[in-house]
Amino acid sequence: MVILGCGYTGQRVAARFADRGVAVIATARTPHGFAELAFSASPEPDLSFIPQGAKVLWSIPTIEGVDCTPGMMAALAARKPRRVVYLSTTGVYGETHVVPAESAASPRRPQDHARIAMENAVLRGPWSGIVLRPAAIYGPDRGIHVSMQLGKFRMGGDGGNYVSRIHVDDLAAHCEAALFSDITGAWPVADEYPCTTREIAEYCSATFGVPMPPSVEAGTLHHTRQANRRVDGSAIRHSLGISLLFPTFREGLWMPR
Repeated sequence: MVILGCGYTGQRVAARFADRGVAVIATARTPHGFAELAFSASPEPDLSFIPQGAKVLWSIPTIEGVDCTPGMMAALAARKPRRVVYLSTTGVYGETHVVPAESAASPRRPQDHARIAMENAVLRGPWSGIVLRPAAIYGPDRGIHVSMQLGKFRMGGDGGNYVSRIHVDDLAAHCEAALFSDITGAWPVADEYPCTTREIAEYCSATFGVPMPPSVEAGTLHHTRQANRRVDGSAIRHSLGISLLFPTFREGLWMPR
């Protein structure tokens, strides 16, 4: 098992495979943090460390203005992996407001076009490949509940925009199942409950005793915070035969006391 980009999600996937007794090789920016997971880490971009016939989770974000797809695909093909799972993003759906599995990508930003190029390369490669497009990833130490506690969260306008999410542990379960499956194609991944920014902010305020965030002009927020998108991730869950530990944010959010 190889994880290219072993960050917030990748570490959890690595732990799942380590629990299976499967050897895991990973690349990351801070490999020294992985010792407790008992697997090898390499920060080198050279892919010759990948064993022939490995299962590969590709979780490296694209870099705006840098097209590394051809070189990376050629290097990966030389290692002859059996299975490649690529983690993309629902950002590739652009301005599409309702996203079921059959929705076509509609990228608008250069970085999202780069994502689509990487997706297509993975799906056309000489291996069995699948693309997972997760919605906003949250979990321990990451999410609106943490940002609100720190006083860093800002709500765009009245907070009426819809946001879909997926808990990091549920996303890791998707990745694990996808690596063992032979399903192909590109699939949106999300929990069962898209909600408005205001709804989840009000929940966090009431549940965790933190102030409601101030409202600002939506256009001043990061582009990912300006999205208004309801994502249906049920199709890939059914295809992979998995269920969610955290079907809505209410089960997935918690605050350390």
